[in-house]
Amino acid sequence: MGNRKFSGFVSVVIAQFVAMTMVVIGARAASTTTVVYAFSGGPDGEYLDTDLVMDNAGNLYGTTVQGGSGSGTVFQLAPSAGRWTHTVLYPFTGGADGAEPYKGVTLDAEGNLYGTTVAGGSGPCESGCGVVFKLTNSAGVWTESVIHTFTGSDGSGPGSGLTFDKAGNLYGMTPTGGTYGLGVIYQLRPSATGNWWFRVIHTFTGGVDGSSGSAGRLILDHAGNLYGVTTVGGANGKGVAFKLHRSYTGAWILKPLYAFKDQPDGALPYGGLIFDRSGNLYGTTYYAGAHDVGTVYKLTHRGDSWTESVLYSFKGALDGSSPISTLVRDAAGNLYGTTSEGGTRGSYGVIFKLAPGSNNSWTESVAYRFPGVPGASLPYNGMVADSVGNFYGATSHGGPTNDGTIYKFTP
Repeated sequence: MGNRKFSGFVSVVIAQFVAMTMVVIGARAASTTTVVYAFSGGPDGEYLDTDLVMDNAGNLYGTTVQGGSGSGTVFQLAPSAGRWTHTVLYPFTGGADGAEPYKGVTLDAEGNLYGTTVAGGSGPCESGCGVVFKLTNSAGVWTESVIHTFTGSDGSGPGSGLTFDKAGNLYGMTPTGGTYGLGVIYQLRPSATGNWWFRVIHTFTGGVDGSSGSAGRLILDHAGNLYGVTTVGGANGKGVAFKLHRSYTGAWILKPLYAFKDQPDGALPYGGLIFDRSGNLYGTTYYAGAHDVGTVYKLTHRGDSWTESVLYSFKGALDGSSPISTLVRDAAGNLYGTTSEGGTRGSYGVIFKLAPGSNNSWTESVAYRFPGVPGASLPYNGMVADSVGNFYGATSHGGPTNDGTIYKFTP
């Protein structure tokens, strides 16, 4: 990521200023990308390395790594009459409540929010080993509680989002900590008394199972099996896509589905996975591909076997480079994602589209090139879709003060 930081109240004037600077995408005249909120770097937060989630009312939720009280925030953006109102739901203090929340939050059925912080809490890690937190919504009043504090031996630095199963259990990954210091997969099970029971369900060894759980959140199939990727490790040391399933004894077993091989294959998958209707998996890699600046890949399953194919290799120029985002699919089966670099001469990233064609072919096109300050800049995450086909995403930088933005993209 070069010298850019990767892992790491409402300013109405700024928001309205940027909202009026709508940029029409040159590739398709009907498509637009608009900044709906620009962060000021103060109490409202700064540095957005966050996925977004949308509730049934159309409100957006996410996190800022910094700002607020100094250790990051959880925020809401609420639409009303064509405008968006920003509210800080919780500012982290950097103590027992956690610090530096990456990758956003997860909603439950009651509208409560759950997420992780890479620091804060307690433990032997510098600045704390991180926490899992819950924000409880009671008639619009939000209260933060810590439902697990990492100690290092059970994982550390949790920087990925959380996933609910049908029973209300939460799952997540850490990139470090655990028995071998290479990260873990964990489960949090709710009790009737409101407590949460934590257990490690897989400890990464750095062997064929991989090392360092990625920033992309785990996903579940209909049978309750978990799927995800590790950034490094595996048979070739370049990352692994895996499945985690329960045996008849109740133990969790990790099965590697594919070990990335490096150029011209992919390497270092930071983003997560998504399914298609047939149960195939799609994702991105930060490195490798034909031009060594990243790929979009597909994992096709036939029974218990999986075959990897590279759908597109980025060239590192106008088409973008180094994607670290999770993909999103539209109703027509097109894939959309972002790259963390490339595009304009300033290399501020792009929104790309992959359209399926005949004979398993895919056509890539650039939907938008981020312009940099005072516009949006450096999208480290993917996008979330609303009910009418618009997409929303965050950029880590950009806006008039270069502290990050939320944008709306209409294909």
